[in-house]
Amino acid sequence: MALVISDGCVSCGACAGECPVGAISEGDGKYEINPDMCVECGACAATCPTGSIS
Repeated sequence: MALVISDGCVSCGACAGECPVGAISEGDGKYEINPDMCVECGACAATCPTGSIS
């Protein structure tokens, strides 16, 4: 199951820069993870300052 970004996202973009496969993009009001591209490496979750990725 791919990682997801919750509504606690503050759209800082830190996660997008860490994704090795480019699965994260800016969505409507928060960043979003493309579940078909996510490899569940957790790099994005480790960099999220609000802990909004699980």
